[in-house]
Amino acid sequence: MFHSFVFCCLCFWHLIGVFADLDIVKSVKTGDSVTLETGVSTLHAEDVITWRFRDAQAPIAFINKEAGIFDTSHGDAVGFRDRLELDRQTGSLTITNTRTTDSGLYNVTISNGKVTTYRFNVTVYARLHVPEISRNSLNCPSSSPSSSYCSLVCSVVNVGHSTLSWYKGNCLLSSISASDLSRSLSLEVKYTDNSAYSCVVNNPISNQTQHLDISKLCKPCAEAPVSCCDTVEAVIRLVVTVLMGVAAAAAVVLLVKDIRSTRG
Repeated sequence: MFHSFVFCCLCFWHLIGVFADLDIVKSVKTGDSVTLETGVSTLHAEDVITWRFRDAQAPIAFINKEAGIFDTSHGDAVGFRDRLELDRQTGSLTITNTRTTDSGLYNVTISNGKVTTYRFNVTVYARLHVPEISRNSLNCPSSSPSSSYCSLVCSVVNVGHSTLSWYKGNCLLSSISASDLSRSLSLEVKYTDNSAYSCVVNNPISNQTQHLDISKLCKPCAEAPVSCCDTVEAVIRLVVTVLMGVAAAAAVVLLVKDIRSTRG
């Protein structure tokens, strides 16, 4: 019975340790502020608090309550100049005007006779731009002006750790990871399709949507203001017409000369 009790206690202690090691996750958009809490309601005279970022040797912020020290100057060296604020009552750290480079692991150590450590996994996401939908005139699905399909491209720029997707109503049609500086995703629809299509870019904390206006972008090539598929054919026709005109004019000139010479 005693051994069972010890085993249960050890298991309970081990579980507590596992949960204590879990990171506190924080997500924010660039330009916003994020606060990392110490879990302390009021600092005591013996409290010493050290804030660290990633693997930096020097702390980015330091508090010695008894000595009256609230220092964030070391954060300047790792890109936090004038962007760190310490709460003098709780010791919590606030990062203002966040940047994507602020993403990473933070930890705070609270010493007051015993040592307590908390870890924060912070991700700063770039603000999303509204996607742009355009007609893919360089890749017509058919050389025929009467093709029944319209080729479209949805593009997005300045994205990171996001997803670009095409939707038909609430139905997902296709998607790609958009972790580069710019990405695009194609779609083909019928000219006569009146369904509600939309292109969406999203990350875990925000999204932007662009709705497709089929009547505005998707017109058969023959109806478009500028031919998108038959440019080469139109140029050839124009050249042939000009040449035929020149030949006809030359024939008339020769005929007139022939008549004059006959009369003479």
